[in-house]
Amino acid sequence: MFAFKSFIEKYTPVSESDWELIENVFERKECKKHEFILEEDQICRHFWFLESGLIRFFYHVDGEDITKTFTIAPFVFTSRISFRKQEPANEGIQVLEDAIIWQCSKEGYLRLEKLNSWNIFMRKILNEIQEFSEVFYKEAKTMTAEARYRKLLQDYPADLIQKIPLKHISSLLGVAPQSLSRIRKKVHKPKKT
Repeated sequence: MFAFKSFIEKYTPVSESDWELIENVFERKECKKHEFILEEDQICRHFWFLESGLIRFFYHVDGEDITKTFTIAPFVFTSRISFRKQEPANEGIQVLEDAIIWQCSKEGYLRLEKLNSWNIFMRKILNEIQEFSEVFYKEAKTMTAEARYRKLLQDYPADLIQKIPLKHISSLLGVAPQSLSRIRKKVHKPKKT
């Protein structure tokens, strides 16, 4: 849990008494590669901290699996609408490499909302996610798939990109796997000197 405390403290200080409550409402869980943390149409009953590993958010449209985003450790995540309203999720969450997560129930989360430090932390996290989403959606509408792929390579560590199946990257970029192959060939082509 030290990683989680360090993560929270990047956003706000946490007193020992606040940390004691936070620590008590989270439980450790190990997830295997390809495991589903949440399936579409299930009610999301947890808020999580991703200590290690890589996950993806996805949904299905007309039977097609579409990647919404990737989350790398350390970070917090949930299916926000489903968790908040306790209604079936319109997205799924899948582990792409073995992961360690810490999970908190809805009841535990409600206890955390009584902590000023937790509320400051969550407000800052939600602002960060909102900013990321705005940039992401603007890029999706204004940049070519090649430019978005180059940005993906710039924003994520190379070893991490290697762990993501190409079908998920092509889905995120909104291109067919064959188009992604052409983009990758062009991007990774050695430059002539």
